[in-house]
Amino acid sequence: MIIWLELCGVPTQAAHGRTAAAFRLSGTEGGNTLADYLVIVESPAKAKTIAKYLGKRYTVKASMGHVRDLPKSQLGVDVEHNFEPHYITIRGKGDVIKALRDARKKAKQVFLAADPDREGEAIAWHLATLLDIDQDTPCRVVFHEITKDAVKEAFQHPRKLNFNLIHAQQTRRILDRLVGYRLSPLLWRKVRKGLSAGRVQSVAVRLVVDREREIRAFQPEEYWTVDATFRLPGGKLTARFYGYDDEKTPLPNREAVDALLSRVAGQTFVVQRVKKSERRRNPSPPFTTSSLQQEAARKLGFRASRTMSVAQQLYEGLEIGNEGAVGLITYMRTDSTRVSEVAQREARSYIESKFGQDFVPGAARQYTARGNAQDAHEAIRPTSVLREPDSLQPYLSRDQYRLYKLIWERFVASQMSHAVLDTTTVDLSAAGAWFRATGSVIRHPGFMALYTEGRDDGSNEDEQGKLLPPVEEGQQLPEPALSPEQHFTQPPPRYSESSLVKAMEELGIGRPSTYAPTMETILKRGYVVLEQKRFVPTELGEIVVDLLVQNFHNLIDVDFTAQMEKELDGVEEGKADWVSILSSFYQDLERDLERAEKTLAHVTIADEVSDVQCEKCGRMMVYKHGRYGKFLACPGFPECRNTKPIVKTAGVPCPKCGKQLVERRGKRKTFYGCEGYPDCDYVLWNKPTGALCPVCHHPMVEKRVKGQVQVVCSNEAGHPEPVTVGEGSRTARKRSK
Repeated sequence: MIIWLELCGVPTQAAHGRTAAAFRLSGTEGGNTLADYLVIVESPAKAKTIAKYLGKRYTVKASMGHVRDLPKSQLGVDVEHNFEPHYITIRGKGDVIKALRDARKKAKQVFLAADPDREGEAIAWHLATLLDIDQDTPCRVVFHEITKDAVKEAFQHPRKLNFNLIHAQQTRRILDRLVGYRLSPLLWRKVRKGLSAGRVQSVAVRLVVDREREIRAFQPEEYWTVDATFRLPGGKLTARFYGYDDEKTPLPNREAVDALLSRVAGQTFVVQRVKKSERRRNPSPPFTTSSLQQEAARKLGFRASRTMSVAQQLYEGLEIGNEGAVGLITYMRTDSTRVSEVAQREARSYIESKFGQDFVPGAARQYTARGNAQDAHEAIRPTSVLREPDSLQPYLSRDQYRLYKLIWERFVASQMSHAVLDTTTVDLSAAGAWFRATGSVIRHPGFMALYTEGRDDGSNEDEQGKLLPPVEEGQQLPEPALSPEQHFTQPPPRYSESSLVKAMEELGIGRPSTYAPTMETILKRGYVVLEQKRFVPTELGEIVVDLLVQNFHNLIDVDFTAQMEKELDGVEEGKADWVSILSSFYQDLERDLERAEKTLAHVTIADEVSDVQCEKCGRMMVYKHGRYGKFLACPGFPECRNTKPIVKTAGVPCPKCGKQLVERRGKRKTFYGCEGYPDCDYVLWNKPTGALCPVCHHPMVEKRVKGQVQVVCSNEAGHPEPVTVGEGSRTARKRSK
């Protein structure tokens, strides 16, 4: 037996166990009714992937999530006795636990192999408790990627349960329970039933509310630019006004512009300086959870929850042809940018073979994590760069392929050489007025040959820039065409999912695993809505934030919340006592609750009344906010439960029945269907422009063609020749980037 195990590369010492959430049992028993070892993970996909690496002596089963939690019907925390939690079996998990206990009886040892984080450690502990596993034995197995070598290596070094991790998770869970179950009833009594407050979610809502108020208070300021365009033998040269006498000078109004134009009218423009310099640009580090969510939002249009769901699939393993089930990326909940030496060597070898030696830096790139980052896991990277995205495309869904490609390109680029750009700056003047033109050309693309990071404004920086025509110092230029243009300063933008995740990370609010569920919660509660992919606070959200700021300052204070995260990290590191943290927090919470109960007046939020009559009871329907935005509801609830979507017409008739096409929202995207549905099932998946085709009178739509949005007929298949108007509006082109 020992010889066989060693040949398989699996350790002969006790298995390493990890509490996995209750799951439907699935695994490989190799035809034996009595397996030597039982391995418990969270999901069937993960079970299937690692089962093939362990051999027939190992039965691998999945728990499908947590098996125990605090009860929903009560606080479940004994605040009088060191905040002892009262855990119960999650409803519906009884059969799972019974099956696990049966499998436990047939195995010599149990290994708990849940995810390598606080949550995974807690799941392992709950399983160990339920299955009566000796917690002083090395029953916990941890791996950060699901590959053959990583799994075998992990089983050679099982360890005991880490109670620092378990206490950190338990402290976070109890903190959130205390806030939710003590504060939410106050909101129900004083504002509206169904509300909730959360230690992290309330601070996230405050960020959105504060940003909205910044926007409302913003006073735009006028400013102008003046461009001078010269036609030269080598091409056009466009320079922008810089200032007077080589000192930067703003143009605040039309009067300043007129004075400038009068000053340079008829004057000779002379090239004063031509400065050429080399600029180097380094690649971005490999992904953390936060940066992955941000970049997937920018480049793929993914919500944070969608990104994490797809990343989970890539991590747990997918069927890849003859390879079978394979984990394609490392663990996706991390705030570390560290990369293993093995992965670096493989990447450098790949880069040299595919791009050449000039694209390999002299030394492997090392990246420094943020000060509050936890370095337990590596950055998110492919488990092997040799699995190129295009080679996997036949086996992946569209979302899986696109996200894997993004992760793969980011990691490979992070190990490539810097880009080198030649930048030229030309300063020219007339009558003491200075103008400046800047251009650049990429001399060596380096990592940019593969990947460049997106930007939150939705555009990507043009590193190639413009190539300036050759000029020399002292050269006199012909009379230019002067183009003045008025501008106004803009308020700060509303938060997108990407920028809100970035803000939460920078402020130290929450952890990688909490970003996506936090945003889902504040949407579900109706505190914010998404409009054009930007968070907008509702009236309810603003009222709740104001109430919390006035009565529970610490709870909704950014610095306090960030400090609490540091204290939880201290528990994880064994440097802080979790009971002391809870005791201090609870005393302050109870004091604030007692004061708010006495002083806080009832708040009434009147619903906005629409002009739509409820067809069931005759009342005028009111606007409500839900997870997917505004909708109409009857104010007679609960007697009348009638609701309606808010219909936005597309401005064109349905070609099948003549009724109007209206905008509808699906789970993942907006589409346009006939208002006569279900009698008429006509649907458009592209946005109508409002115009009809001159040939067949079907709606013209905006459609992406070779990276550009063009206006085409929605009935292209019905024409001998495609009907295309051309590129769409400037807005449409911007949206397509």
